[in-house]
Amino acid sequence: MKFAHMSDCHVGGWRDEKLKELSIKSFEQAIEECVKENVAFVLISGDLFNTSLPTIDIIKRTAQALDKLRDNDISCYIIPGSHDFSPSGKTMLDVLEKAGLMENVMKLKNDELEFTLDKTNTKITGIYGLRLGLDRNIYKIINKDKLAQEKGFKIFMFHATLDEFKPLDQEHVQGQSYTDLPKNFNYYAGGHTHIVSHEFKEDYGLIAYPGPLFPNSFKELEELQNGQFYVVDDKLNVKKIPIKLKETKSVFINAQDKSIEQVESELESIKDARDKLLLIRIEGTLKSGKPGEIRFKEILDKLDAYSILRNTAKLKSVEFSEYETRKGDVNEIELDVLKENLSNIKAVFDQEKIAKQLLYSLNLEKDEGERNFDFEFRLIKDIDKIFNLENDN
Repeated sequence: MKFAHMSDCHVGGWRDEKLKELSIKSFEQAIEECVKENVAFVLISGDLFNTSLPTIDIIKRTAQALDKLRDNDISCYIIPGSHDFSPSGKTMLDVLEKAGLMENVMKLKNDELEFTLDKTNTKITGIYGLRLGLDRNIYKIINKDKLAQEKGFKIFMFHATLDEFKPLDQEHVQGQSYTDLPKNFNYYAGGHTHIVSHEFKEDYGLIAYPGPLFPNSFKELEELQNGQFYVVDDKLNVKKIPIKLKETKSVFINAQDKSIEQVESELESIKDARDKLLLIRIEGTLKSGKPGEIRFKEILDKLDAYSILRNTAKLKSVEFSEYETRKGDVNEIELDVLKENLSNIKAVFDQEKIAKQLLYSLNLEKDEGERNFDFEFRLIKDIDKIFNLENDN
C-alpha cells in the first residue's frame, strides 16, 4: 500500500499570470504522478487554494484534476488550511467535497475527533489550520488518549508550525510542540511551514512536511527551485516526487559601491535564461545614481526568460542610506530633510511654509467609515487651499 502526501498547493496563488499558471499546472502534474505511482489515496494537508473563494477557472481545473483520482479509484483526503478558510466560514472545499472529489477528515464532535476509514483500512483524522494560530485551542480540548489507544495503521493530518521543525528564519514565528499532537500514530502529515522535512519521534511516528507543491515566494524559489510531494509506503519509506515544470536560474549581483552602469553591465552579462524562471537579487548601496534609474525592462526583455522576478529590497542609493540611518521623531526628520533640499528648488512662493503644509496634508488619514472618493476629494481640496487654486477654474 502506498499513499501520496502533498500540502500548501496554493493553486492560483501568484499574481503574475505565468507563475499562476505554473501553480495550477503543478497541481495537475502532481495528480498525474499520483496515478502513475498507483497510490491508494492522496493526503492534502491544507491550503489547496490560496484563498477561500478562488476564481471559477481555477476551481474548474482543480476539479478536473481531482476527478482523475476518482476515475482511478484513488481517494483524496484533506484538511482545510489557514488560506482555505474565510471569516464567513465559506470555503470552496465544501463544494468539492459535496461533489465527491475529496473528503474533509476534520470531524470533531463533543471534543473528540472521529476517524475516516479508507478502503485500505487506514484510519485518518486531523485538525485544520486557522489564521493567527487559533487552531492551537483545539489541540488542548481533544481527547488525545482515545486517539492514541486506537489500533491499526493511523494517519494524523495537521496544518501547523511545529517548533522542533521550523527553520532558523522562522524562529520568531509562534508555533507549538510536536508533543501537542496525539501519540501513537504511524504517520503525521503536516503542512503550513513550507519546509521539506521528515523525522521519526519516539512515542509518535514519522512527522513529515513535504514542502509546497509549487514555491510561493521569491525566497522559496531561490531555496527550493521547484515544488515536490511525498509518496509513502506502509513501511514508512518516503520517496520525494519533484514537480519541475521550468528550470530556475538564480543570479546575485553585489551592487555595493558600484555605479548604475556597472550594475547594468552585470545584468547584460546574464546568459542561458531562455524559457527559465529567472530570479535576480541585487543588494548593496550604489556609489552613484538611484535604483529606479537602472534600465531593468530594456535589458531583461532581451533575455527571453519565461518569467523574471527581481528582489531589490536591499538595493539603495547613497542618499537613501543616509536618510535611513537618521534617528529621532519622524516629523523632525522630514522637516530636516525638507530644509536641506529646498535650496535645490527655484520657486516664487514661500517654499518652507508651503512644503510644511503639504507634509501635513499628505499625512492625513482616512476617517472611520469615510469612502475613498470622499477622502481623495478632501485631500485635493486641502491642497487647492495651500496653493490658492480654489477659484482658479
